Amino acid sequence: MDFNPIEKNLTGAPPDIIEQSNKPITRHHWILDLFLQLIKTKPLGAFGGVLIMVMLIMAFFAPIIAPYSPNDILDEKILVPPGGSFYMGTDSLGRDVFSRIVYGARVSLTVGLGAIGLSTILSTLIGILSGYFGGLFDTITQRIVDAVMSFPWLVIMLTVMAVLGPGMLNLILALALGGFAGASRVVRSAVLAIKESDYLTAAKSVGCKDLTILVRHILPNVAAPIIVLSTLGLGNIILAEAALSFLGLGVPPPAPSWGRMLTGDGMAYMLKSPWLAIFPGLAISAGVFGFNMLGDALRDLLDPKLTGGMRLGRLGRLRR
Repeated sequence: MDFNPIEKNLTGAPPDIIEQSNKPITRHHWILDLFLQLIKTKPLGAFGGVLIMVMLIMAFFAPIIAPYSPNDILDEKILVPPGGSFYMGTDSLGRDVFSRIVYGARVSLTVGLGAIGLSTILSTLIGILSGYFGGLFDTITQRIVDAVMSFPWLVIMLTVMAVLGPGMLNLILALALGGFAGASRVVRSAVLAIKESDYLTAAKSVGCKDLTILVRHILPNVAAPIIVLSTLGLGNIILAEAALSFLGLGVPPPAPSWGRMLTGDGMAYMLKSPWLAIFPGLAISAGVFGFNMLGDALRDLLDPKLTGGMRLGRLGRLRR
């Protein structure tokens, strides 16, 4: 029987399959790969990302989008219903509600990103150090975390705000202190899962220092849960900021805050002018929904234990 090496290989594969297998594989950046997977497999997560993008656009381009300044008092325009030049009506002082909603996105994102950034730094440091070193340090650290977690989150935030007083920086600090403990437990669990891996044992055997192992080997491999926790935490922080503003402990007036808009005119004129409560409530709901849906989608995509999950490699590349 004649054998033609051009038509067949040793496995009997036809020439077109051989030609396709010899084509170079196109690799995308891991962020682009994650974005494409998000659109294809997680439409709700992609929709949540769109809502977040809308919030970011509102925050950055508020002076262009808003027709009025958030604190401009318009004469003879008190409690005007939505319509005409006032898309969401006006409040009891004659201020444009739409403009205050747009500028309120700045407050929510500033507080949310600042608080989640500080909380992520604290939880990552505590979780990585506690899980890696173990021993007495781990025991003492986890008992402190247990003590913090034994108090309700709202009680911690109210206590910090009562001691420090109202203000944006104090609000960011209160929100961060109230949410870092639970996240540090998740990071610690991820570190314990990879602590005895072969590549860490090899790094120790060649004399790598602890700082090098923590930064170059452990931190990249626990990045996936940190990203998911940060995204999900942003929705909770936006809701908590609205709750504190509703209680009068948030960002002080006249800064536009969605929570303060609810507790002020929203409650006082709920029956007479319901738009004063409806639109701030919708803004809060959209922000929380967007971050929660995006966080859930990222968790499903970045968790290799789930079906269709992807793994964040040490060099920052997503792998199936």
